[in-house]
Amino acid sequence: MSHISNILILLFVSINLSFSTQSGKANHLQKSKTALYFESLGLVNVREMDETISVKLMYAYPNNFTGSTLYDDLKDAYLHPDAAKAIVAAQKTLKKRYPSYTLVIYDAARPMSVQQKMWEAVRGTSKTIYVSNPARGGGLHNYGLAVDVSILDERGNPLPMGTEVDFFGQEAHITHEAALVEQGKITLEEWKNRLLLRQIMREGGFHTLSSEWWHFNLYSRETARQKYVLIE
Repeated sequence: MSHISNILILLFVSINLSFSTQSGKANHLQKSKTALYFESLGLVNVREMDETISVKLMYAYPNNFTGSTLYDDLKDAYLHPDAAKAIVAAQKTLKKRYPSYTLVIYDAARPMSVQQKMWEAVRGTSKTIYVSNPARGGGLHNYGLAVDVSILDERGNPLPMGTEVDFFGQEAHITHEAALVEQGKITLEEWKNRLLLRQIMREGGFHTLSSEWWHFNLYSRETARQKYVLIE
């Protein structure tokens, strides 16, 4: 190989290394303060593991139960790697059965500072059963081990589930859905959609929460407190 060829090869490698370094720096600079904090704790961006999963964080906008924006700089869903692997597994199961459907994440890892704001919004009301009290250690979202999720159809529309996500009322509970259908509070189709979501998520390794059809935990609070890091 000629001396000129060696020089050209070295130049090509140098340019590529420089581009990769600059690209990495650019990606780092583009990430928000919250995203960087999550990553410092070992949490991962779900869409970097499976870009087919949709993310629409409901607390990044004011149209949620608090009436205010709780994530000023966060648009991506972060989870502990254990939970991220589980949601990716659930997505793969869904895609095998319904290739045109996709999971959509409405909330994932959540700092305790945000949990406190949520608690303040329901303090002293009957809605406190729907929000974990930060004074008692918060909930599984605060460890990156819980996810609020639903299913989108082939047009990108959420499958009807009987209530909106974050609806605080009996219609959102999963413990008496047959009665809700009989009473006309949810339809049979909506019940079947909930059952599909639960089946998919359970096969991924998640557990249900009786008061919220959209909420799934990977582990118990006891396990989280013993083995995982709280997101302050």
